[in-house]
Amino acid sequence: DILENLQVSDPGLEGAVRADGNVSVLGGNRVEIKNVNSFHDLEKALRYEITRQKSLLERNIPVEQETRHWDDRRRITIPSRTKEEETDYRYHLEGDIPWVRIPGETLEELRRSIPESVVSRRDRYVRRYGVVEQVADVLSADRYWSDMFEEARNDLNPRELANMITTDLMGLLDTRERRAESRLTGVLLGQVADAVVSGKMPRSQARTALQEIIRTGEDLKGVSLRLGLESGPVSNIGSVIEDVVRENPGVLDQARENPQVINYLVGMVMKKTGGRADPGSVVGTLRKMVGI
Repeated sequence: DILENLQVSDPGLEGAVRADGNVSVLGGNRVEIKNVNSFHDLEKALRYEITRQKSLLERNIPVEQETRHWDDRRRITIPSRTKEEETDYRYHLEGDIPWVRIPGETLEELRRSIPESVVSRRDRYVRRYGVVEQVADVLSADRYWSDMFEEARNDLNPRELANMITTDLMGLLDTRERRAESRLTGVLLGQVADAVVSGKMPRSQARTALQEIIRTGEDLKGVSLRLGLESGPVSNIGSVIEDVVRENPGVLDQARENPQVINYLVGMVMKKTGGRADPGSVVGTLRKMVGI
């Protein structure tokens, strides 16, 4: 997270970052496994090396201090070199490299120019924007989505925007390839979040709009007109709920005994409105009618 946030490295599992593992069993010599290119292989390499060293010790064969590599094809570690003592590397000061003294003002400028840390960004999302901590953890850890959030955010939509990213968009754009092909921008995402916050579009319709925007890059107004998505609240939602209750006699009595029955009524209302009603508002209205 830190390397990605500072934009100094691409820490994807494609291999931009390598991992080393060090193993010593029962206080014996240390063996270093170099340049393993995934966490999955690192675990397998460590397990193999632990088993190998234990087997040698059980047969009274000394473990050599050495560097080994992980052979992904054979699923074993193989020797690379045995020169491991510091004296073998002949460490010494390089006379041609002068000491560099960095002025205090240069250090201060560097500190000011360093991007905001992942931890600071997460805390800001919780403290300033009221984002739930678990959502803030997920959002701040991914630079792609964190940048998208910052571009789409305004004074009214942060919580809805954060939830939309973590519950909808992270599933729709779950690979680098899909992100690269996506036409979604922070401005377009902000339009959708604002529509949900203002009550002009329910979440169910918002997800449909997002899928189309990702594919086409069209703005929310154009997508809504083309797909027939409602861009305003259902004006007669009260009468629709009353119709559903009238068409299902006795259901309210059942709901008083088993509140889960309300979900059935919500489904009927959503069906009548073509999915345009806000489920939360419908649930609230039905709960008042049931008296719970």
